[in-house]
Amino acid sequence: MRDRVRVGPTLVDFHEARDRVAATVHVTPMENSNSLSAVLGSPVYLKCENLQRTGSYKIRGAVNRLARLTDDEKTRGVVAASAGNHAQGVAYAARELGIPATIFMPIGAALPKLQATRHYGAHVELVGVTVAESLAAAAAFSERTGAVRIHPFDHIDIVAGQGTLGLDIYDQRPDLDSVLVPIGGGGLISGVASAIKQRAALDGRRVRVVGVQAANAASYPPSLAAGVPTEIPTLPTIADGILVNKPGELNFEMVREYVDDIVAVTDDETAQALLVLLERAKLVVEPAGAVGAAAILAGRVSDLGSTVVLLSGGNIDPMMMERVISHGLAASERYLKLRIPLPDRPGQLARVSAIVAEANANVLEVLHTRHNGGLQISQVELELHIETRGPEHADAVLAALRAEGFMPRVDF
Repeated sequence: MRDRVRVGPTLVDFHEARDRVAATVHVTPMENSNSLSAVLGSPVYLKCENLQRTGSYKIRGAVNRLARLTDDEKTRGVVAASAGNHAQGVAYAARELGIPATIFMPIGAALPKLQATRHYGAHVELVGVTVAESLAAAAAFSERTGAVRIHPFDHIDIVAGQGTLGLDIYDQRPDLDSVLVPIGGGGLISGVASAIKQRAALDGRRVRVVGVQAANAASYPPSLAAGVPTEIPTLPTIADGILVNKPGELNFEMVREYVDDIVAVTDDETAQALLVLLERAKLVVEPAGAVGAAAILAGRVSDLGSTVVLLSGGNIDPMMMERVISHGLAASERYLKLRIPLPDRPGQLARVSAIVAEANANVLEVLHTRHNGGLQISQVELELHIETRGPEHADAVLAALRAEGFMPRVDF
C-alpha cells in the first residue's frame, strides 16, 4: 500500500459488516481449478460467489447498507435502480429487514432477473430502455417520496459489505498470493482489495490484487491516468454486470490506494472463459463474473503465484447463455460457419459432406442457395455450420476441403 492516508472502511468496519450480514449471506465454496492452474502455471482457486443467495455478491453490500439505516429511513423505504444483481440484492435485503423497497428496472431487463426481484417482495417499476433512465426515475422517486436511494457501489456501507467477501477469501486461502476481481463501478474490488490487504498485513503478508474490466467499458485505466474519475463512452458488452462508464468517487480513491493492476478482456475472451467454467468446472457463471478466468486464459496476467479468481455472479438468462455458448464455441474455433461456392450440378453437396465426414467433423446446419450476389450464374453457395474439436481440427477440415478444389470462407 502507498504511504498515504487510508481511505474507506477500516478492518474493524469490515469485521462489523461481516457480523451484520452473517445471518443472511453464505460463505460460498472455494474450488481448485486444474485447467486454469495449468494455464497460469501456479495454483488457481475459484471463489464461487455465483452460488451466493440471489446469485451474486451484491447481497452483501445491500444487507450491510440497509441494516445501518435509521428507523426513520427504514420507515420511508428504499429505492434503487438496476438491470439485475443490485436489484435482487436490495429486494432480498429489504424483505429480510422488513423495509419497503421500490426498484426501477429498464424495460428490456432479463425476465428471470425481473421475476426474481418481484419474488423477493420489491415493487418493480419498468422505466426507460437503459439503466441511466431507470436511475433518473429512481432519483425522482426519492425526491418525491423521501425513500432512501441505495447506490450500487459508491457508498462506504456498500463497500464494507462487499469487503466481507475479502475476509472470507483470506480465511479460506490464507496462503494466497493474488486475487483477480471483476470491476464495473468499483464497489466490489475496493472492498475486497482493502479488506484482504489490511487483513494480510496483520500476518506480515502482502497480497496482489488485480482488477479485470470488460474492454468495451474499461473506465478505470483512463481515470487513473487522469487522476480523477472520468466518464468514458462505452460499447455494448456481454459483461453487462460491469458495464459502467465512470468509477465511483470513493471507489476510485480506494482502487488507487489498494489495487495493484487492472487489465481488460474482450467479449470473445469472456465467452471462452464462460465455456471453460461450464465444461471444466461445471459452474454456471454470468459473463461479468467470468472476466477473471478470461484474464488467465487470454494471457493478460502472469507470475501471480497462488491465485484466487472471484466468480462474482451466476445470474445469466438462459437465452443469453445459449448465445454466449455459441459465441464461445465459435471463438474457440469449435463451431465454424463456412460458405462454399459450388458448381451448380448434382453431387457437389454429397462430395462436400463426404470430405467433412472423413475429417471427423459434425455438420449441424446446411443451407443451399443460388441467391447470393457474389456468385456466378453457374454457381450455388453452400453454407455449412460445423462442430469441430478445436483450432487444429478446424484447420484440418479446411485443408481437406481445399485439397479437393473447394474454396471455403469462414464467417465465424
